[in-house]
Amino acid sequence: MSVVGIDLGFLNCYIAVARSGGIETIANEYSDRCTPACISLGSRTRAIGNAAKSQIVTNVRNTIHGFKKLHGRSFDDPIVQTERIRLPYELQKMPNGSAGVKIPSFFTDAERRSVMAAAQVAGLNCLRLMNETTAVALAYGIYKQDLPPLDEKPRNVIFIDMGHSAYQVSVCAFNKGKLKVLATTFDPYLGGRNFDEALVDYFCEEFKTKYKINVKENSRALLRLYQECEKLKKLMSANASDLPLNIECFMNDLDVSSKMNRAQFEQLCASLFTRVEPPLKAVMEQANLQREDISSIEIVGGATRIPAVKEQITKFFLKDISTTLNADEAVARGCALQCAILSPAFKVREFSITDLVPYSITLRWKTSFEDGTGECEVFCKNHPAPFSKVITFHKKEPFELEAFYTNLHEVPYPDPRIGSFTIQNVFPQSDGDSSKVKVKVRVNIHGIFSVASASVIEKQNVEGDHSDAAMETEASFKNESKDDKFILLLHFSLQSAPSDKQDRLNQTIKKGKVKSIDLPIQSSLCRQLGQDLLNSYIENEGKMIMQDKLEKERNDAKNAVEEYVYDFRDKLGTVYEKFITQEDLNKLSAILEDTENWLYEEGEDQPKQIYVDKLQELKKYGQPIQMRYMEHEERPKALNDLGKKIQLVMKVIEAYRNKDERYDHLDPAEVEKVEKYISEAMSWLNSKMNAQNKLSLTQDPVVKVSEIVAKSKELDSFCNPIIYKPKPKVEVAEDKAKANSEHNGPMDGQSGTETKPDTTKDSSQHTKSSGEMEVD
Repeated sequence: MSVVGIDLGFLNCYIAVARSGGIETIANEYSDRCTPACISLGSRTRAIGNAAKSQIVTNVRNTIHGFKKLHGRSFDDPIVQTERIRLPYELQKMPNGSAGVKIPSFFTDAERRSVMAAAQVAGLNCLRLMNETTAVALAYGIYKQDLPPLDEKPRNVIFIDMGHSAYQVSVCAFNKGKLKVLATTFDPYLGGRNFDEALVDYFCEEFKTKYKINVKENSRALLRLYQECEKLKKLMSANASDLPLNIECFMNDLDVSSKMNRAQFEQLCASLFTRVEPPLKAVMEQANLQREDISSIEIVGGATRIPAVKEQITKFFLKDISTTLNADEAVARGCALQCAILSPAFKVREFSITDLVPYSITLRWKTSFEDGTGECEVFCKNHPAPFSKVITFHKKEPFELEAFYTNLHEVPYPDPRIGSFTIQNVFPQSDGDSSKVKVKVRVNIHGIFSVASASVIEKQNVEGDHSDAAMETEASFKNESKDDKFILLLHFSLQSAPSDKQDRLNQTIKKGKVKSIDLPIQSSLCRQLGQDLLNSYIENEGKMIMQDKLEKERNDAKNAVEEYVYDFRDKLGTVYEKFITQEDLNKLSAILEDTENWLYEEGEDQPKQIYVDKLQELKKYGQPIQMRYMEHEERPKALNDLGKKIQLVMKVIEAYRNKDERYDHLDPAEVEKVEKYISEAMSWLNSKMNAQNKLSLTQDPVVKVSEIVAKSKELDSFCNPIIYKPKPKVEVAEDKAKANSEHNGPMDGQSGTETKPDTTKDSSQHTKSSGEMEVD
């Protein structure tokens, strides 16, 4: 089972995988751990990552990048329209109104569901959508051995993530085995690309004056300028001196050049640097912390490498910042750790994570009062998540709950709606009173809000006093109307209800049994992909994957033909030159040239089988030449090996004839068979060598290397068992027994009987020993 964490950034992606040895950020097919978030669409196939990025300039209209801001937004959304100005490709309005395809902490429900849908289309089993700063906090805290115990004051750490398109800050409290996010703030429209845009605007104006060209009218030139400005920005982070900007054949065959230093850059981006401090101040206020309460400040994200950004952070907290985390890979590593914690395939140190809700969530419903609606805040900003709560309504008919965000003033977002949830099958009680409906709302592990369940509490009146009446001890303020009752969010127990309300509350509680009946809920989520549309996307993705595979096979077949043409033509002038006649050389050269021309003309776009057949046709001409060359190269070694084996056997036979004691045990008849076989082998070898020597290199060989090798193996299997037959072992047991008897004979007048060993005992011991060995 693969357990991975994916950091889907605006500019780049990182993927970390959990293995038995720990967390590892994996490399792509280019041996690079950083993969561009880019897709290039061709007529037949797609290029993804590095291959797509290389086509940004050459295939401007069909290379898609910078789509992270489009998640879960409608085509008419002002943010989407703003992004359209920056993008060199066109966005098309989809039938459902959507604009496109780790997540930032400021992502709303629609954006989170969009990412979940994209993961489902890609065939991924998403265990959790994780806020980026929370993932960084997990990567930081899980390896810390010096965290305070649970009963002590937690260690507060600030995490700052400024990537290419967004700026996020969170403060987290750490205890041993525990992480709690206290507050999070953000500026979704401040990141590295803002600094790039400032540079691009500056140089566009300079080139307009200096070279009389309007760069923004040429999308290719503008993209090249963006790429060069990004490089220049990174260089200025490490060097304060003047740095050149040179672009050859930039526009209208002009070479352009300029320069800039860090001081100029900081002056140019002064307004952007002032936006660094407000989120820092806000997160401290929301967490009710002072600067002295902060133990450490950890920064990640590419834009935090800009010296002026670091300076602003240091200036606010009045302490040095820490760069112990990998600025690029920390998010992916944290996600992989969370995935390993959730997966049953890994055993990970216990570490609890409490995240939070980035926005306040409010429910609204219709009533029969003059204002016509009621509402309550079910989750406030920075409320712990995942979390659920139960709200009680008193209704006589089905009703609709509308969920929406109430503090989106922090983020420009024109549509705060989350969705509507209709509670069905609600009817009056048998006595005509309103039904008590309990609605469970929750924010799940992905940070997505939903009405999880609803149930009606049905009363069943019985005689006498029953303990089940205790289930009615939870009560709420109720506002009476002619035909409707609803509750506010304030809940009280009977003991804590105000005295002037106590009698009234008690009157609503009757002795009797109650039962809970689940109610169906119909959801209508804002910009939610319908299941049919999602299934069609999954089906289309499967088709595209298959098309990519078939196209790769087609291109591989085409490349094989092209490679064969170039490789064989090169060898015809070198190593194969002696193995082909001049007539055949001219003929084959013409065929290769015709094939090359065909590849770049009518053969440019042919089915796979056409290329396979073309390659086989070429090999019919080329393989005989290649075979003659290979036979010529390998034949001497094969002949030499066979000759050595024949000589070795002949030496053994000669030693046998000379009565060598090493071979005096061999059977004469078998030796004679070996001698006859060797004679035949020598005759076969000499005849083949003589016949081969009479042929030219342009002719096919008389004997192939494979035949010589087979002959050599045949010789080994026939001769070796005979000539290397081991000598039989000589029995020496009687000699040893005789020697022992003489050594233990009668001495000093002792009789032979007295000195005779107890052979019976020895025999029994020997028998017992043998028996034990057999048992063993």
